[in-house]
Amino acid sequence: MTKLRTILVDDEPLALSLLRSKLKIFSEIDVIAECKNGREAIKAILDLAPDLIFLDIRMPGIDGFNVIKNIQTDMVPLVIFATAYEQYALHAFDVHAVDYILKPIEEEQVHRAIHRAIERFNKKEDIHNKSNIISAIETINKIEVNAEQAEQPFVPIVHNSPQLEQKIAIKGRDEITLLKQSEIEWVDAAGDYSCLHVRGVTHIKRCTLKSLLQDLDPSIFKQIHRSTIVNLNFIQKVIPHTKGEYFLQLGEYDKIKVSRNYREVIKSYLTKS
Repeated sequence: MTKLRTILVDDEPLALSLLRSKLKIFSEIDVIAECKNGREAIKAILDLAPDLIFLDIRMPGIDGFNVIKNIQTDMVPLVIFATAYEQYALHAFDVHAVDYILKPIEEEQVHRAIHRAIERFNKKEDIHNKSNIISAIETINKIEVNAEQAEQPFVPIVHNSPQLEQKIAIKGRDEITLLKQSEIEWVDAAGDYSCLHVRGVTHIKRCTLKSLLQDLDPSIFKQIHRSTIVNLNFIQKVIPHTKGEYFLQLGEYDKIKVSRNYREVIKSYLTKS
């Protein structure tokens, strides 16, 4: 029998208690941790590698969406969002195949979401999980702005020169953010999107990892996984893992995996350091 190792995340104790009680009837669900905020959720996902997470969207500090943005693509579990969003947002979830349950939580919705999660888990359909969620988030963001704001802003070509530090342009709702390459800690691919992590904030850029890598300084940015690029300057610890893999500790909370295919990159870096 399929048994999904599951984490519950909600900043409201009563909501956690209610969800826990509704999940007791499902023998397929094994609750291994409960978290009351986004930071705890990120740590639990990295430490416990769950199969499934029930994730509240609206939380103070790091919300549910930003929890997913901050997790390396191949480490994102199946996600069921708990939400009180309006119908337009739920439509975005449906279009991009993102599972959700509505608050106040009803048993019928929990049944539907769990059965769908089990089916996807058995079929190993979670490979594009983060990509689907990022696409839904971007759709919701576009819907939430008015027509004038929703117009695609002009994106200037950022010319790099020896006098100017190289930057990456990120289009937002009504502004363009220029990120200094030296401040980008790591980058994670999610389908047609790239998630750039800078000082605890995740910026979403619509481009593939391969395309972005061509614009990044090759002397400090190295690909260490099929979906991940790291800025070597931010590596604090290299932690050996199973089967020739490594984990890189970049800060107090950020931990990313180096796959076997790219381990020579880190070995070379350690030799030169």
